[in-house]
Amino acid sequence: MSKTETTAAAADDPVDGASDDAVADAVDTSGDAVDAPEASLTPEAREARDLGAAGSQLSTAPREESAIGGPSLGPIGWARWFWRQLTSMRVALILLFMLSLAAIPGSLIPQNSVDELKVQTFQEKHETVTPIYEKLQLFDVYSSVWFSAIYLLLFVSLIGCIVPRTWQFVGQLRGRPPGAPKRLDRLPAYTTWRTTAEPQEAREAALGLLKRRRFRAHTAGDAVAAEKGYLRETGNLLFHISLIVMLVAFATGQLFKSEGGKLVLEGDGFSNTLTQYDDFKSGSMYDTDDLEPFSFDLDKFIGTFERDGPQVGTAREFEAHVSYTTDAGGKERKATIEVNEPLDINGSKVYLIGHGYAPVLTVRDGAGKVVFNGATPLLPIDNNITSTGAIKVMDGYRDKDGKKQQLGFNAFFVPTFAGEGNGNMFSQFPELDYPVLALTAYRGSLGVDSGLPQNVYQLDTSKMKQFKDADGNKLAQRLIPGETMKLPGGAGSVTFEKDIRQWATFQISQQPGNGLALAGAIGAVLGLVGSLFIQRRRIWVRAVRGADGVTVVEMAGLGRSESARLPEELGDLALTLNAQAPTAPEPEPDPDPDPDPDPEPEAEPESEEVAHEAAEDTSIAATTGEPVEGAEK
Repeated sequence: MSKTETTAAAADDPVDGASDDAVADAVDTSGDAVDAPEASLTPEAREARDLGAAGSQLSTAPREESAIGGPSLGPIGWARWFWRQLTSMRVALILLFMLSLAAIPGSLIPQNSVDELKVQTFQEKHETVTPIYEKLQLFDVYSSVWFSAIYLLLFVSLIGCIVPRTWQFVGQLRGRPPGAPKRLDRLPAYTTWRTTAEPQEAREAALGLLKRRRFRAHTAGDAVAAEKGYLRETGNLLFHISLIVMLVAFATGQLFKSEGGKLVLEGDGFSNTLTQYDDFKSGSMYDTDDLEPFSFDLDKFIGTFERDGPQVGTAREFEAHVSYTTDAGGKERKATIEVNEPLDINGSKVYLIGHGYAPVLTVRDGAGKVVFNGATPLLPIDNNITSTGAIKVMDGYRDKDGKKQQLGFNAFFVPTFAGEGNGNMFSQFPELDYPVLALTAYRGSLGVDSGLPQNVYQLDTSKMKQFKDADGNKLAQRLIPGETMKLPGGAGSVTFEKDIRQWATFQISQQPGNGLALAGAIGAVLGLVGSLFIQRRRIWVRAVRGADGVTVVEMAGLGRSESARLPEELGDLALTLNAQAPTAPEPEPDPDPDPDPDPEPEAEPESEEVAHEAAEDTSIAATTGEPVEGAEK
């Protein structure tokens, strides 16, 4: 290969960017150059005309059209133009970016689909902006008109872009690589040499070599045409198809999902029926008859916390030990539900999402009759499970005159009493090391008979009066387990029992699109990897007999995008092929018929090493990148 000439051109890629348009303008659908005046062609168009079909269809990306400055379009023309713009990859990326921006308000502003109570609290605190947010549907972002419009346009854009590209790519897979262009030396990577092998032998050697390197190759005229890297376009299509799969999964999950919450005390259970849920939400196309028939009991809840070090109070273990059955009268099974490790029952997943304490209270009337006995769950308000809630005695209580009344108690509970702070109790550790319960007692009407919904953890005291002690002060008392608070005037008593039960909250959900979304995400990653790291390229090898009877071999390569790997790969192929079609010796120079009558004095002889370096310099200077004299074009 001492005579091999190699050029890695610094010219622009003839198939990327503006060159794509040049190829499309200078090459018709059959791949032949369109007749056009030489002066009217841009350099890119002139180069595309010379390359012909060889430089086309290295990508399935559609050519974008613009109507600006062009002829006037009729209704059909404008419709086609609008469709081409909508299905262009540029518009698809813009819509994808807009969709991500549109999702930001849904993560910053409380949503009705997630927590209606938070939405109500937000509206009460921000009365000025609430009407604006409601008109813009910012409390229901994911079901709003504008979010749905972006979502549907992106869906249509991707489908309209991918379907024609897929059929075009299938056609390319069924076809053969195009024949070699006339001027191989104008391609980005090029090399040539003269060989002693016959042209047919050189072509057969090149064909075998390219097939062994997993190129799709065939002989076309006096050249061998080969192509490789189809997985790049496969990766592009896989990536965009995966985006559609993820959009379908998102839509399926929103339309057919169901999600509900339930607070369960230790020793109690839950049955998967609509009436058992504390709250329940479902998609617009979900049928409540599709609820899976199962039930479970919370046998025991175990929670442990870090006691030492800088992370004191941090949860270390949250386990809900349950017994469940999949149908009525079925076999009971045991399971443990942990955070991020749900229990899967026939497609319904039971998640553990919360934990707290439920003090057991016993309320007696003035005659000593028990009118209430049970555990009341209280809601945590900090990481140390300082909790608040309300105990409501709605039936069975009579005052000293025998008149029916209702009792209510505001409760404040700390599992590990740490004293007072700014007038309030607070807890210093989440476990039951030193539990204390503070109660304030009220009597009157709880308002539960009005028919209006109430929060079970809040006490409406608008129609109630607080008990007062003998000194006329409002009755409030702290209790430790086993202590009793006496109600004034013989109204009864409240006992804080030593039994403190735990509770856990569970979320029961059905998300039919999760598996589809996971498959789409994996496919998108694989497609992106293929499209980024695989280069689609074409190689041509031409072997013809020169004017002096010696075979001239030309090799050239063209890639989808500029890459230093293409010249390297071409050089490696040329070295391998040169071993089978070795370089021919240089022809001897013609003898000088008219010797100079007055020859110049003979130069002093140089050393062998200096002469060898001069010969190498001369060989390098002769390397121009042009085809060897005598090669047919």
